[in-house]
Amino acid sequence: MPSDFQMKAMNAVHRTALKVTGGKVGWTLIGMPVIELTTTGRKSGLPRTVMLTSPHQEGLMHVVVASRGGDDKPPAWLGNIVAEPRVQVAMGGEAAQPWTARVASPEERARLWPVLSSKHKNYAAYQRKTEREIPLVLLEPVS
Repeated sequence: MPSDFQMKAMNAVHRTALKVTGGKVGWTLIGMPVIELTTTGRKSGLPRTVMLTSPHQEGLMHVVVASRGGDDKPPAWLGNIVAEPRVQVAMGGEAAQPWTARVASPEERARLWPVLSSKHKNYAAYQRKTEREIPLVLLEPVS
């Protein structure tokens, strides 16, 4: 599984690609929109930003997967949104806006997981790698 350093390095490379290409490369990945999610660190209280793919959208709602590549350990950003669901989301080179994040209920996950994992097989593979049930996080803009 990727180390914290590797995860941070991948995010840095992604941000660099966006910057170097003026946003022409990096806002989609493997057919999925990419979002820049900024949470509040649950321990530090500082902003923490991560680049994530959104394999499924319904209206304005975006679904992100707390897979960490199938690691047994969930990503740090998941704990941050559980502690503080008010987040900032940027997409497509636009300025970040306030959104709300929440973990999908068991019923929502049961409906959404087959939809996104059938279209994006990597998530099904991640789930097979770990015994934890990989959470789905629902992001919705603040109106």
